[in-house]
Amino acid sequence: MSSSVYTNNFKRNVADKYTIYNSLFAALPFSGVANVGAFLPILLQACVDGYANGKSPIEIINEFFQQHTRVREETDKIDRLFKSVQYIERQVVLFDAIEDAAFDSVNDINGAGSLKGLYNEAVFTGKTQALKNKLRKFKVRVVLTAHPTQFYPGNVLGIIHDMSDAINKNDFHTINQYIQQLGITPFFNKKQPTPYDEAVNLMWYLENILYQSIGNIYNFIAREIFDNDYDGDNPFIELGFWPGGDRDGNPFVNAATTIKVAEALRSAIIVCYYRDIRKLKRRLTFSGVDQMVHELEEQLYANVFRPTDCCHIGKDELLHKLYDIRNLMVSQHHSLFLQRVDSLIHKVKIFGMHFASLDVRQDSRIHRHVLLQINKELKENSLHPVLPDNYETLSPTAQIAVLADLHGNIDPALFKDTITRDTLESMYAINHIQQLNGEAGCHRYIISNCQSAVNVMEVYALLRLCGWSKELLSIDIVPLFETIDDLQHAESIMELLYTLPIYKQHLHLRKQQQTIMLGFSDGTKDGGYLQANWSIYTAKENLTAISRKYNIKARFFDGRGGPPSRGGGKTNKFYASLGSNIENEEIQITVQGQTITSNFGTIQSSQYNLEQLLSAGASNELFAETRIQISQHDRFMLEELGRISHEAYQSFKTHPLFLSYLQRFSPLNYYSKSNIASRPSKRGNGGSLKFEDLRAVPFVGSWSQLKQNVPGFYGVGTALQEMKNKGLWNDVKAMFRNVLFFRTLIDNSMMSMLKSYFALTQYIKEDPQYGPIWQLIKDEFDLTRRLVLQLADAADLMADDQPGRASIQMRDKIVLPLLTIQQYALHQLNQPETNEQLKVVYEKLVTRSMFGIINAARNSA
Repeated sequence: MSSSVYTNNFKRNVADKYTIYNSLFAALPFSGVANVGAFLPILLQACVDGYANGKSPIEIINEFFQQHTRVREETDKIDRLFKSVQYIERQVVLFDAIEDAAFDSVNDINGAGSLKGLYNEAVFTGKTQALKNKLRKFKVRVVLTAHPTQFYPGNVLGIIHDMSDAINKNDFHTINQYIQQLGITPFFNKKQPTPYDEAVNLMWYLENILYQSIGNIYNFIAREIFDNDYDGDNPFIELGFWPGGDRDGNPFVNAATTIKVAEALRSAIIVCYYRDIRKLKRRLTFSGVDQMVHELEEQLYANVFRPTDCCHIGKDELLHKLYDIRNLMVSQHHSLFLQRVDSLIHKVKIFGMHFASLDVRQDSRIHRHVLLQINKELKENSLHPVLPDNYETLSPTAQIAVLADLHGNIDPALFKDTITRDTLESMYAINHIQQLNGEAGCHRYIISNCQSAVNVMEVYALLRLCGWSKELLSIDIVPLFETIDDLQHAESIMELLYTLPIYKQHLHLRKQQQTIMLGFSDGTKDGGYLQANWSIYTAKENLTAISRKYNIKARFFDGRGGPPSRGGGKTNKFYASLGSNIENEEIQITVQGQTITSNFGTIQSSQYNLEQLLSAGASNELFAETRIQISQHDRFMLEELGRISHEAYQSFKTHPLFLSYLQRFSPLNYYSKSNIASRPSKRGNGGSLKFEDLRAVPFVGSWSQLKQNVPGFYGVGTALQEMKNKGLWNDVKAMFRNVLFFRTLIDNSMMSMLKSYFALTQYIKEDPQYGPIWQLIKDEFDLTRRLVLQLADAADLMADDQPGRASIQMRDKIVLPLLTIQQYALHQLNQPETNEQLKVVYEKLVTRSMFGIINAARNSA
């Protein structure tokens, strides 16, 4: 279908339906204030007209109450604003549900990027066997993280899901009931969630969405592409899980939490199998088969509800029982309903007894502290130390030699230092989880802030001190390179590891595979949008080359966020754009917050987006000859663009008022008070905020709520302008046409800019202290917008994705009053005459307004 068809479908099935169902909101009574739903459209229009006339949020709010209400007291005004926030955040939920329901009609489900499209292209080009060969080894690993970029509690996710079904059926009565349910369902966490709470929230997606969508993908590949003749062990899609295992900067995650989450994951997948067996039982009523199914049902029931009293069933045992059922159906019962049994077998092959693999992550500085603390406390207790007295003064080579020889079975209970004890307990926990859920249940240890080979060997040494023998160390040690400097040094770090005899032995045990994680979020925060993305691209090329030199298969794990500035955007296009110089047997990505909701919120959207990733990785190799590779001249251009944009971004980032600007005019200081995540919003315990301690999520999220989106465009315009000044504009335009990697960067930057709205903050321009910073950002935005439109020969941002553009514009319009309310509250907080009692209330208003603003940005993925 043409793009105009999808645009029309969006108008009919999303925009028009939202107008109809939103009218129901006007009748929702919130306690204490009547007719809030009725005056919201007036407030919205006041915002639109006010910004068009150059007014500030403060003027808009004050004039609105003056002209359209009898409210004069500030406390009454605040009460009305809180009720408005409640309405608007529920309007966002309604829009989410409507857009989810319309997913099939506004996306080409079986078109380019789908598995059906990939298969048809392979048939057309005579490459069906090549496609099969590729799929035997290629897979996608999606890792769910608990990073706080989305605010829906589990009960609201359920309402969105159910409301989407009702909207699909045009069941007006049920939709009205769900809207009323939304009206009295709390959105706000009264207390900070625990890591276990976060894990349970994310398990909703595992049980209700991904279990089905991933199973559907496996079924299609096995039945359609392999013609029911697939006998391989590649699951095609794997799931990873960070809540409960991600310790980096989270003092609330410990070994007990990790084990508890692993047990919950096991229980969740067995519940899924149990439900499927119950459904099969209604069909498999044949002699002999019925009794086998009944016995399996009882065994699964016991594993869920009486786990301590029963014999734990394992993956191999479950598969064996299912194959026995299958064989009897084939030999005696005409293979009736065989596909349903095969579908469950496929799911067991994918999810095993672990559902999603828990990753453990910790900062490299913690590991060093732990090793030194172990040594210190052992000496204090007259026990044999593990390190020589001069360890800290040794050269890196000498330190590695010491670390390579460490081994033991050290008791965590010996140590008083909490982080030391817990780090050791977490390494024992990995072993426990592998015994419970299989090796796939927990087999990766990720090192944040990895800056040297010593950092990797410190983890290796700690694992060996916790009883792991070098012959049975069933853990992948994964360095995470994030900053621009770390990315540049990654190649030499990995070469040193590849040449270490002890690490070579470990990699041999791990089938000559090395997973390397690359962080988009902190890379962009550190180096700016263009430079971070190009640095990661070139790092992958260099790491691929050095890994191939030593006969190692590199597996790249990309730490991507929701918005383009954190590596999000149209992710599948990035993977389709990678050249043959980058290892391509796996795509591994983190997904989080609103990215999970937008990409994996329904079975349809989940299957579509997973297929897009699978197809991008497979087609990249299969049809490489049809893609223009990055030439040496293009590399020169990308190097120059990255360098210039990096210099522009660094100049801005080092401005003495850079951080205070963000703290004053955005909700940066209030992330920690929002109770959306168990992890603190910054690293370290210091009182003052340092840029290096600031996490990427609140950093990018604050720019987003300011509607300035600096991390997604700053420096791009300056770089393009300099290339133009050098007479290279036609070369840049040719690169935009021919190099998918560059075009994807620009397309995603356009998304960041479309979601910017400088009228909201134009009042800052008059501020004698911060006005020049606002103008600096606005000038770079205007320059970038003008040049990327010239580059794309377009009149509007995202002109080639009209449904996506319309979605962003509708969402931004819904939350415009919310943005205005937030800016009003931030302004009042900064006024000297605001008393402490009112400050507490304004802080709550800022925090509550964050919910709807962030949730509305789900289409950033």
